[in-house]
Amino acid sequence: MCVALENRMPATVQDLAAQAIALAPEDRARLADLLLASLPQEDEADFDVAWEQEIQRRVASIETGTAKLITSAEVHARAQKIIDR
Repeated sequence: MCVALENRMPATVQDLAAQAIALAPEDRARLADLLLASLPQEDEADFDVAWEQEIQRRVASIETGTAKLITSAEVHARAQKIIDR
């Protein structure tokens, strides 16, 4: 944890962070998931709307034939070229 951040955290938060860091990796991941899930989800509604609009745009472009579809083999080949660079 960054020292600058530690200096601004209340002692209780510092103690909790130290205890959390001492946990096994699986337990830290589980704790992180719980903490993230406890945060307000206000922005997620906007995110969901934006994704729904993007999905509809993509489906429409496929249905109208304006989207250029490629096979998974082509995707893998392009990815391999990028990796090989």
